[in-house]
Amino acid sequence: MEKTLLQQIREKEQDVAKKIEDVKAGTEASIAAAKTDAENLLCTADAEGKKASEEIYWREKGLAEARVEQLRRDATRDAETIAEKGRKNIPAATDAIVRYVTME
Repeated sequence: MEKTLLQQIREKEQDVAKKIEDVKAGTEASIAAAKTDAENLLCTADAEGKKASEEIYWREKGLAEARVEQLRRDATRDAETIAEKGRKNIPAATDAIVRYVTME
């Protein structure tokens, strides 16, 4: 028995509706997978960013501590140099003070 035109149109509509549902389901699955991938990428990027920032922090902290230690050594050396110069000048300063006080 041959189908009527209305039946043929209805079957075609059902076929198209089925294809639309299949495409919609595939699209939703693709979107869900893309969201999962994006979340994973964000987590990975966040973890890598934290790791990189920690590496930079510790490296720079080490450099800063080394610089501080160098400044301390330089300051100690400078203080010793100044103290030595002061000790060398004590006799001359003492003589100058004694001469001034005794009016010589």
